[in-house]
Amino acid sequence: MLNKDYEIDYHSIIAKTLYSGMFINILIPMAGLMLCYYLDQKSYVANKTGDMANGLFYVFGLLAVLQAGYVFWMRSRAFRRPMIRHEDTFEQDLAAGLFKVSRPIFLIISSISFYGYIYYYLTGRFKEAVFLVFMSFLIFQVVRPRIGIVKKLVREQKVLVQKGEFLRSDLIT
Repeated sequence: MLNKDYEIDYHSIIAKTLYSGMFINILIPMAGLMLCYYLDQKSYVANKTGDMANGLFYVFGLLAVLQAGYVFWMRSRAFRRPMIRHEDTFEQDLAAGLFKVSRPIFLIISSISFYGYIYYYLTGRFKEAVFLVFMSFLIFQVVRPRIGIVKKLVREQKVLVQKGEFLRSDLIT
């Protein structure tokens, strides 16, 4: 299965993971942002934090940066672990492993957009809420699976298979 003549379909490995990531990190946050925009245009959201609004924004921004760092660390750590159960099912196992590893990463990234909604609810400041949602979008764009990343993952997983290291459980952490 892992011979040099076998062509791996990188697009099929990426497809399910990428579409779920786009749903979690683009569609849902944009729907929440549209709700905030509607409220911003049709009603008044009072600043419940007073003078602490700027400080709160910086706290949410710092949390977003820390989460971005954690996501990069989490992804690199997860990609170094075995995802393949058996050599004959390499491509299917890799697609399933990529999906399982990426799902919690995408949820962590999307939580950054929720900081924006919370900030809007507490302060009534729409522009800063948009900035936090946009930050989550940018982080997703950096982390999302690409052909180059998957090619590197395939090389790393082939090395693990050649060493005899296979996935032993259903949980990939």
